Amino acid sequence: MKLTKERIIDAGMAEFAESGYQGLSMRRVAQRLDAKAGSLYYHVPGKADLVRLMADRVAREAYDAGTAALAALDPGAGWQERVEAQTGTLRAGIRRHAGGAVMFADSPKVLSTGALAVMERLLETLRAAGVPDGPAAVGADTLLSHLTGYVLQEQSQSPAAQAGPEQGAALVARFPLTVAAASAYGEDEKFLLGVRLICAGLAAQIP
Repeated sequence: MKLTKERIIDAGMAEFAESGYQGLSMRRVAQRLDAKAGSLYYHVPGKADLVRLMADRVAREAYDAGTAALAALDPGAGWQERVEAQTGTLRAGIRRHAGGAVMFADSPKVLSTGALAVMERLLETLRAAGVPDGPAAVGADTLLSHLTGYVLQEQSQSPAAQAGPEQGAALVARFPLTVAAASAYGEDEKFLLGVRLICAGLAAQIP
């Protein structure tokens, strides 16, 4: 099969999902494609470029999904609903890729234009709502940090510890508030509530 940039990105994302950033190498990507490492450099100059292309794909897919979600909103939808539409589709988008949260979190460092477009639109939404520039910048960053941190936990492959009846009862007795909080909301509800709490803080900054 012909070697293309898209196939290299596919293989890079598969390798990243298994090995993470430290384990990713052009040699391993070439092995997945049954090709020589040198042949990859014609399409992708190096590992840093591959990481940028991978992050850009994740962000671009999420950006396009956000565009569709915004278009589906009622014309009179408020800015908070527009923020929820953007963060909700972004969460769904990066969850579709193993390691997607790590790639997206690192995307500003590698100057992914897709990720920068996501941030730009979020800032435009907050600015249009009247949030001052400083709080808007911190707020947008906080929203994306909430999102990536949340998906990182969702994508974690660490096995959950199993507690027996006695240990469970002891944990409830010792940490009653924490145990109750852990079961108060479903994952989707908890994510959305986090977004709404950040928006409430931003709303308080509007003159």
